[in-house]
Amino acid sequence: MHYSPPATTLCDRFRGFYPVVVDVETGGFDCNRDALLEIAAVLLQMRPDGRLVRAETFSTHVVPFPGSHIDPRSLEITGIDPTHPLRAALDEREALDFLFDPIRRAQKSADCQRAILVGHNAAFDLNFVNAAIRRTGHKRSPFHPFSTFDTVSLSGLAFGQTVLAKATTAAGFGWDSKSAHSAVYDAEQTADLFCSIVNRWADLHGTRTERFPSDQIDQVAAI
Repeated sequence: MHYSPPATTLCDRFRGFYPVVVDVETGGFDCNRDALLEIAAVLLQMRPDGRLVRAETFSTHVVPFPGSHIDPRSLEITGIDPTHPLRAALDEREALDFLFDPIRRAQKSADCQRAILVGHNAAFDLNFVNAAIRRTGHKRSPFHPFSTFDTVSLSGLAFGQTVLAKATTAAGFGWDSKSAHSAVYDAEQTADLFCSIVNRWADLHGTRTERFPSDQIDQVAAI
């Protein structure tokens, strides 16, 4: 073992990745068939003392893509009315640009090479984002195409809980069931949960790193 100062920048802490917490609300579970209805992205920042905290939140309703399917049971859960005249939804391409532009600016400001999606069951959110990218032919996604940070696994490790409501309660944030299944609320709760786990890890282990023999470093790098 050897000890080094804890990282105080996002770039150093996450190997050049800029973590962005994302939550989507959809018309079902099939990213290629079911509509993307709402998306929120929460930017994070690291304070000078190395504590990770929530920063700005960006969100938008999304117009269902032509021919998409919406399961009425999904609408019962989310409370979304896709036909509401005051919904102010954006087409998928506009919605992606609306979110990607501030993400790229924050990523650049943090001196990171790429954004990485953080989510609760992150593969679900990333699959819907990637499907929208494919449908719109978007060429400038800031996100890594398949790597994620999943708070299901992290909260299972840290708190013994995998359900978002139970994990945030275990982390000390509580849970408002009336606000749940809103992309903004779920994304911000997930962001607080992620920050809490990262900060707790830093408190416990942030200055300790394993020293690998040089041959093992080469093996790890090849994975």
